[in-house]
Amino acid sequence: MTEAASPQFDRRMIEALVCPVTQTLLRYDAEKQELVSKAARLAFPIRGGIPVMLVDEARKIED
Repeated sequence: MTEAASPQFDRRMIEALVCPVTQTLLRYDAEKQELVSKAARLAFPIRGGIPVMLVDEARKIED
């Protein structure tokens, strides 16, 4: 069996994670490999299967 190029995010982990800005729940976007905070309008990247929960690394979400 071949290992994937980048490890998959453990979807069970999302239940334990909250937005570092608003402390609200995050939505997992599998296509973009991001955790999205609608309340803060930020998308936090997942790199190598690890969520990067730093505001400076987050992408701002536009309307």
